This record gives sequence, C-alpha cells and structure tokens, in this order.
Amino acid sequence: MPLREKEINVIGHKNPDTDSICSAIAYAWLKNKIEEKHQGSRHFVPRRAGQLNPETAFVLNAFHSDVPSYINDVRSQVSDAILDESYPVSSGLSLKNAWRILTERHLATLPVVDSENHLEGLITLGDIAKSFMGVYGSTILSEAKTPYKNILETIDGELLVGSPQDCVTRGKVLIAAANPDLMENYITEDDIVILGDRYESQLCAIEMNASCLIICMGSEVSPAILQLAKEKHCAIMKTGYDTFITARLLNQSIPISHFMVRDNLITFRQDDFVEDIKPVMSRQRHRDFPVLDSSDRFIGMLSRHSLIDMDKKKMILVDHNERSQAVDGISDAQLLEIIDHHKLGHVETLQPVSFRNQPVGCTSTIIYRMYLENKIPIPPEIAGLMCSAIISDTLLFRSPTCTFIDRQAATDLAKIAGISMEDYAREMFNAGSDLKHKSAEEIFYQDFKKFTAGNSTFGVGQITSMNQDELDEVKVRMSEYMELAKTHHEVDMIYFMLTNILSESTELLCYGTNAAETASRAFGKKAQDNAINLPGVVSRKKQLIPKLMEQLQQP
Repeated sequence: MPLREKEINVIGHKNPDTDSICSAIAYAWLKNKIEEKHQGSRHFVPRRAGQLNPETAFVLNAFHSDVPSYINDVRSQVSDAILDESYPVSSGLSLKNAWRILTERHLATLPVVDSENHLEGLITLGDIAKSFMGVYGSTILSEAKTPYKNILETIDGELLVGSPQDCVTRGKVLIAAANPDLMENYITEDDIVILGDRYESQLCAIEMNASCLIICMGSEVSPAILQLAKEKHCAIMKTGYDTFITARLLNQSIPISHFMVRDNLITFRQDDFVEDIKPVMSRQRHRDFPVLDSSDRFIGMLSRHSLIDMDKKKMILVDHNERSQAVDGISDAQLLEIIDHHKLGHVETLQPVSFRNQPVGCTSTIIYRMYLENKIPIPPEIAGLMCSAIISDTLLFRSPTCTFIDRQAATDLAKIAGISMEDYAREMFNAGSDLKHKSAEEIFYQDFKKFTAGNSTFGVGQITSMNQDELDEVKVRMSEYMELAKTHHEVDMIYFMLTNILSESTELLCYGTNAAETASRAFGKKAQDNAINLPGVVSRKKQLIPKLMEQLQQP
C-alpha cells in the first residue's frame, strides 16, 4: 500500500506553543501503539504548522525528541494521487521494442530516462506511428547512431562477426541486387549491405569496405568470408527474413532518442498543488504528464483519471478547532479527529469525526487520560513532553484554566519522566523568556492566534516571562511592531499580552480602531498609552478572550 494511503498527520495550530507541539508528538505515538495492537496499517506522523519557540525547543531537547516536520499547506498535491502505471526506458531502446511495450501494457506514453532516472524525453504511440509512415533517407540508421544490438533484436538476427555494442555511425543502407561488377559503383565505405548467399557479392561488399553485411534467408556464410570480414573489421549478421522484410524492419531498430520529444516537456512535481496544475492539464491534450521528485528524478505519470481517484491528506487536529488557527488548506483535507481544550470554533467537516473537547488547562492532559483509557504504558520521554505542556499552558498551575485534573496529570507524568516540576519549570520558563537575541517578529509570533467575534476580527499574541525588566524591553519593540502585524493579518484589532509569571499579571498592549476602548470596557480598566494593566490575568483563553468576545458581540 502506498505511503500516502496510510499516513495520517497529527498537527497543532499555527505559531505553535509547547502544548501544540508536544500534544502532536504524544498523540501520534499513542495512535501508532493502538494501531500496532490492532495490527493496522496506518501510520501517524506528528507535524507542525509553524516555527518552534525557545521554550518548546528547550523541551524537545530536554527529552531527546525530534522536531516534527514542518507543513504549511495541506491542500491536495500530486504526491497524494495514485500515479498511472509507467515503464521508464532508456534512450537506446529500439522503436520496435518501444511499440511492443506500449501495446502490450496498453500505454500511450513511455518516459525516457537516463541511468540516474532523470527524464530525458517522451515517446508516444503517435511518435512511433509517424516514424513508420515517414520517408527517410538511406542514412537514417547512421544519423540515429543505431546500435548493432538493436538491429539484431529487430531482425531476429545472429551476429557472426563483430560486437553487438558497436553502432552504425556512418554510411547508408542498401540492398545488393545487382551483380558484383555493378556493385562497385554504388557501395561506398561504411555502408550496410543487405544481400543473399552469393559468395561474389559478399566478397565485393567486404572489399569495398562495407561496415556490415546482413545475410538473408538464413544462408550459410563460408569460413573464407568470415575470416576476411574479421580482417577488414566488417560485421556480419544473419537473419531468416528475406531482403524485403529485412529492409522494412531495419528502420524499427532506430533508437527512440531520434524520435522522442525532448524540448518543452510539461512536467509536474510531487509537491505541486492539484488546483495549480488542473488549468495546465485542461489546456493540453496530453493523456499523461511526467511527475518528478525534488531531485528531478522521474517517479511516474499523472493523468486526469489520477486526480479523480486521489485521496485527500488525512489530518488530526490537536490543541485547536478553529479554521483561522489551522494550517492552510485544512478545508481541502480529510479531517479525522480533533483533540482540544478551547472553545468551539468554525472547522467544518464533510463527515462525522471523533471530537474530544474538555474544559481542562491543557490538551496534553486529555491525551494523558487517553493513554490511561487505552492501557498504553507511557515512556519517560513522552511523559516529559506532556508534563512540560501542562506546566507551560497552566503556568505551573497559576493559570485560572488549571484544573485538579491538570495538576494530577502533571504530577503523575513528572514521576514517570523523573523530573522535579518546580526546578524543571524554572529552567523551561527561563529558556522561553530569553528574548534578547530575537527579532520583534519572532517574539510576536511565539504564541499568536486570530479570533472572530460578531463582525470584528482580532489577533492576540502573548509572551510570558519571570523577568519584568525583560518584559519592559519587549514592550517597546511590540508597540512598534503591532501596526505591521495588523496590516499583515488584515484584522480590525491587535492585542499583545506581556505576562509576568511571578506577579501573575499582564500588561495588555492594544492597537487598532477601538482596540483600547474595547479592552477598557471589557475589563473596566483605563488604558494609558494604548496599554492596560490587568492584575491576576494570565490566561488568554479563559480570562482575556471571553471578555473581549462578550464586549464585541454586544449590540
């Protein structure tokens, strides 16, 4: 079964935080273990829809976990299609064998590749038919550099003198129908001469420095002629066909390189999006299109029928359920599951899916309970990732989103991972708040999400730190960057939370028309220089977003 038929992506939201990444890894690992238990063939792969922030990078390094591969668009691609049967051939293949392969396999096109599978050209049934119908000069075999082995295969011949690896490089093809005296007038050096069993004609052709004799009707060749041919470096072939059939077949021995199309080929790549290539396919009358990999190696042929039967990318979403936060192209993918702890959003599906949403402080808490429900032992590394996610999302249980279930899950996971939560949390938060060498853009998108309320759209970013001086320095840079972020995301308002973990407070920066006024009314706090101090507010999900939503939805 092709990989694309059994690979399922497990992915968090854009601008992923620690919970988004760790939940994807932990849930993919759980699903693979369940699949093994039931002897299934599906394979679950953790992905990420954005760059890692410093905190998450610290966590993955601490528990020796690979960084999930990045994917920024899950629209259907050429790699998701089942490619048509193809039969790559070399450019030295004879026209006769090319025709045989195409007709026996019911193909329309043969891809021509080199020794490293790079595409050199295409040959179709139409190209071969034209070659049979065309009128060519008697030097066509030499112009096409036809190998002797092609000639032997085509005429079912036997090589009596010479090497099958030699090629026809000069001379013309002729039939020795005249008597030997007249032959001297039209045989020239390096010609290929088709003749019968007449000793005098064979001798004359060799003496005139012909490059090859083709003896027809299965006639025997005398030892004297064979010896002379060796001395004069003249190849001798024998065939059972008569001169007429032999002459007619010879053009079928020409290598396909002489007739194949090699210029202006229309090719697609595995990572091309289907919606981008459909217009190209509709403008062309070709039946098949070559598909290349990232190294320009040929991998198969794509037809319109391939697109009809193709599978969409299969996705499981963790730590989000809103389209605005999901990886690009999610509406074009096949959604199988959602595991989340946020409010319900606007991801639509064409069929029922497994949707698990619980009011806890962290998605990894839900996944931990799923390990217990399925009786799957948790390795220390996976336990460490999930514990880190809970610590991060609940700010070590300081966030109002934190529940008893989160605290209990983190405690159990810390024991399995062999860590002291207090000491580990301090290292993790310090790693995450080391912002000195990061650009304003990197800081802003470390944890950013978009929301819609009524007719308004707004974005909220957040940074947490245990160092107030660091937050004060970040404030200056964020205030300058928010205008650019608002324009980029085409939202009405932009907010940024500067959250101090130790004091359990947030300074909310506001930008955009009515942004500060909306936040002031929502929290009953006066804004000063587009900033509002919010003591006791540390959670975007539970403390900030609901109040902003409620305010914006008021008539």
